[in-house]
Amino acid sequence: MTRIDIISIFPEYFAPLDVSLIGKARERGTIDVRVHQLRDWAHDVHKTVDDTPYGGGPGMVMKPEVWGEAIDSVIGDGAPRMVVPTPSGRPFTQELAQELAGEPWLLFACGRYEGIDTRVVEEYAGRLRVDEVCIGDYVLAGGEVAVLVMVEAVGRLLPGVLGNAQSAVDDSFAPGSMRNLVEGPVYTKPPVWRGREVPDVLLSGHHGKIARWRRDEALRRTVRNRPELAAELDPETLDKHDRKLLEELSFRVEPEDMAN
Repeated sequence: MTRIDIISIFPEYFAPLDVSLIGKARERGTIDVRVHQLRDWAHDVHKTVDDTPYGGGPGMVMKPEVWGEAIDSVIGDGAPRMVVPTPSGRPFTQELAQELAGEPWLLFACGRYEGIDTRVVEEYAGRLRVDEVCIGDYVLAGGEVAVLVMVEAVGRLLPGVLGNAQSAVDDSFAPGSMRNLVEGPVYTKPPVWRGREVPDVLLSGHHGKIARWRRDEALRRTVRNRPELAAELDPETLDKHDRKLLEELSFRVEPEDMAN
């Protein structure tokens, strides 16, 4: 069982974790999610968790005393891997999701306002593995939405959560020959809808041709929508067909290799 603790001033934000795949995994005991109200460790009458920033500036900063008591109480003598969502953190990727999915215990600390006093991360980095993580180049009102994203991404990778484990293998950004490629288009029944037909190759039953088509479409979509990812493709993973397609798309990966 994987244990996930979440500390937040808005525990109600995490009601979605009771539904869909994560909710079913919790019911089966695959994931143990515990959500904690940060204000439970604030001792003044107003349950204050923030104060004005040293050095001036707008906004408020979350107090280290409250966070310290909360984290100490939640982890006891244990040593979870601690994740702090912040716009200044390292990018959250599929690779990091897989890494976190291998951890038996995760602790998510949801900041608000201008963030958590930096000394909290410094304090626990000496005792735990602490990751400051960003889910995108934008700013949210708080860490709760980011934690929902990460728990969903991590949770679906745990054994027994997905009905078909192959689904995770075929994901966009998954390691292997499809690394740095987004997933291509997908289709289901009926074969014709509003005059739009499913590509013939998908109806052919020829697994080799289907695999080739899916890789071609993934390459096309990656070049179109995520050219920065396509630029990082490992030339060693590209076959002659890949190189020809990229040339047709006027897209080059390592020009000296593409010329071979």
